[in-house]
Amino acid sequence: MTILYTSDHEWLRIEGDTATIGITDYAQSQLGDVVFVELPKVGRTLKKAEAAAVVESVKAASDVYAPVSGEVLAVNDAVTAEPSLVNSDAQDKAWFFKLKLADKSELGGLMDEAAYKAHTE
Repeated sequence: MTILYTSDHEWLRIEGDTATIGITDYAQSQLGDVVFVELPKVGRTLKKAEAAAVVESVKAASDVYAPVSGEVLAVNDAVTAEPSLVNSDAQDKAWFFKLKLADKSELGGLMDEAAYKAHTE
């Protein structure tokens, strides 16, 4: 299992050819209290950098972009039912969607935890 990060504050947990994707703890702390999450439909094919989900907080609404291309295999209904999960457990229970990776070479442009930490400081 590998965890990677984007400059747009998404995290990806890579297991085989599946990426589980959500927003980072840093992102949720910037957003404030999350009140609504809209996720992509299962079966949708996403291109890298395409808007895939929406997160709304008391402060702002933000798009969540697909960090890599692929087909949506699953979405986390717990997050749409209880958006505050994003604030309490952004990088575990509050994952957004799972993608079947279309092109593993797209992972090359992403950051590891140390690089992401430096990016947010």
